[in-house]
Amino acid sequence: MRSNPAPHSPRPLSHRLPSVLVAAALALAATISEAGPIGLVLPTDNDAIFSADPSQFYMYTNRNFEGVASKPWQGGQYGFVRNQRRTSAGIVFTRLHEGIDIRPVRRDDSGNPLDEIRSIADGTVVYVNDSSTRSNYGKYMVVHHDWGDGPFFSLYAHVSEPVAQVKQQVKAGDTIARMGYTGAGINRERSHLHLELAFLMSDRFSDWYAQHYTSTNHHLIFNGINLNGIDIAALYLAHRENPNISIPAFLAAHEEPYYKVLVPLSREPEILRYYSWLQAKGGGPLLGAKSWEFTFAANGNPLAITPTRDRIDFPVVTWVKPSATDHAYHTAGRITGTGDSAQLTANGSRFIQLISGAF
Repeated sequence: MRSNPAPHSPRPLSHRLPSVLVAAALALAATISEAGPIGLVLPTDNDAIFSADPSQFYMYTNRNFEGVASKPWQGGQYGFVRNQRRTSAGIVFTRLHEGIDIRPVRRDDSGNPLDEIRSIADGTVVYVNDSSTRSNYGKYMVVHHDWGDGPFFSLYAHVSEPVAQVKQQVKAGDTIARMGYTGAGINRERSHLHLELAFLMSDRFSDWYAQHYTSTNHHLIFNGINLNGIDIAALYLAHRENPNISIPAFLAAHEEPYYKVLVPLSREPEILRYYSWLQAKGGGPLLGAKSWEFTFAANGNPLAITPTRDRIDFPVVTWVKPSATDHAYHTAGRITGTGDSAQLTANGSRFIQLISGAF
């Protein structure tokens, strides 16, 4: 795995943000004088993730596979934990769950959850969606954190009642919402908090969205499509072991490269404006760069970005981890193929446009 350069202060976000988010953009653009520990805390009183029985931490999912109904708690974990499929190589899980589903520890006599939801770290509330129907997340909130390695965002979904407001600065452990069961496919019995910690893919997301979708983007840059979640459960465990761990160090130690894509770009990819540590060691600057090679984990998280002088006309997969089953099963449908051969899908092409800024 690559080593980690010293943290960089993020450069300002684009002026093209929608006006309603100008105040949030100012918070995102703040220059951090020095990096500090991320100071991660759990968002509810449920701390069973650190126990010998994590089934008490995760909310189960309803599963019906080959006519057999079950309620596996593992479906509430992060990663490829849903939508089983039987293949010649065995059963694989094909749906990426970008967060963790945390079960309540207290309910009233009617079964409604009573848990408070708290910010997982110091930050600023940048978005509150108070509509139950405008997202599969239901009512959700987004908090911006900057630990000196670029902007990261925690997302709290299915809440019943937001408490904090946009532009409000919060400390780790401050109450920001109440647990609920708003959103698609959630009922009272399965009340839980869906928690993510994510990269921001692009501050020009609204422009990209307008090119590919006809529906209204109610959530602007804080649409879930624009937030790519890291393994927050593994981060909690790593942080418990080493409270001084940084996000780049965590990703370098925890994430494994799955595929690489060469993108025709003569300029620096937009995502490097915020996460400059992604530029691979020894990878630049390179005068006369004609393209950039992106290294991705299976979950789509960028791990490295390297400039090259290769001339290409369109994005192409240059390397993939060999698999006996379709790569689409292991990459949220972004690439397809088997063995050591792969190509971008239509979904993957849209993803590359968004993360590279080539649209």
